[in-house]
Amino acid sequence: MQCRDNCGACCTAPSITSPIPGMPDGKPAGVPCVQLDQDQRCRIFGRPERPAFCGGLQPSAEMCGSSRVQAIHWLDALERATAP
Repeated sequence: MQCRDNCGACCTAPSITSPIPGMPDGKPAGVPCVQLDQDQRCRIFGRPERPAFCGGLQPSAEMCGSSRVQAIHWLDALERATAP
């Protein structure tokens, strides 16, 4: 499955605890990553400084649903389920 145009849900909904260029302390859930461009695409996709967590999130029908809103809801639920 390919990423949906203008989505960025996986770069917004989850928290990321490892450093991201421009966000040395990671990012909290619900906050867009500073590496998202105007088209909601990752500026550091495929680069070594991209957090391993990000590379582990692969688009799937279950995660992405049929819209950005559905993806945000699914990722929010995952965030809550895996919170310490």
